Amino acid sequence: MNRTILAAALILAAIAALPRTAAAATKTEEADSLVVESGKTIDNFTADPNLTWFREHIKDAKGLLICSKVVKAGFVFGGSGGRCVFVARDEHGWWNGPAFYTTGTASVGFQAGVDVAEIVSLAMTQKAVDSLMSSEFKFGGNISATAGPVGAGAGANPSSDFLVYSRSKGLFGGVDVSGAVIKPSADYNKAYYGKPVTPIDIIVKGSAHKEQADATLLWKVEKMYEQLSGKQ
Repeated sequence: MNRTILAAALILAAIAALPRTAAAATKTEEADSLVVESGKTIDNFTADPNLTWFREHIKDAKGLLICSKVVKAGFVFGGSGGRCVFVARDEHGWWNGPAFYTTGTASVGFQAGVDVAEIVSLAMTQKAVDSLMSSEFKFGGNISATAGPVGAGAGANPSSDFLVYSRSKGLFGGVDVSGAVIKPSADYNKAYYGKPVTPIDIIVKGSAHKEQADATLLWKVEKMYEQLSGKQ
């Protein structure tokens, strides 16, 4: 009888653990997929003929905040949000990352339907990089973010911590990210690297690494950087 009760208890414990295991596996898969999609976004931005300034000044960026799918939805009261990854060059010129983030903003206006965009924000200053090492920050105020120049002859170089570029349905479009809140995604960082890690571990120390990122994202960023900065 005791053996039967023990066996039943073990079976129940195993069943109870299944959802947690499945959830963890799903989150890891989602993080892997986000890295792959971020690599595709880099391909799209590199090939976009409208992004002349982007290509000419990528060499000046200290890092890239890549949001491969930001959804804007609602009617009257709306908002937008998505998951992003950040990669940055260290003092030796190596690219570290990705670190995972969530972004979201609330807005009021007449917004009908759903709009999906991919956004790449160039971190142009050390202040921009440092802000992504914090527990949370907001575009605007102490951290400046403006839409990046588009096309040839875009004029003087803008002075901003982040320069933001957006593409929607294959076309370039300006984007206003004022008030957007950026937070590290501890659950995705843990799921992706298999252990609790912070953006500082990933970006600054370079102590968290995964080969999947090399194959699907970091080599594309490095290739883009070399091509657009004339290093090839």
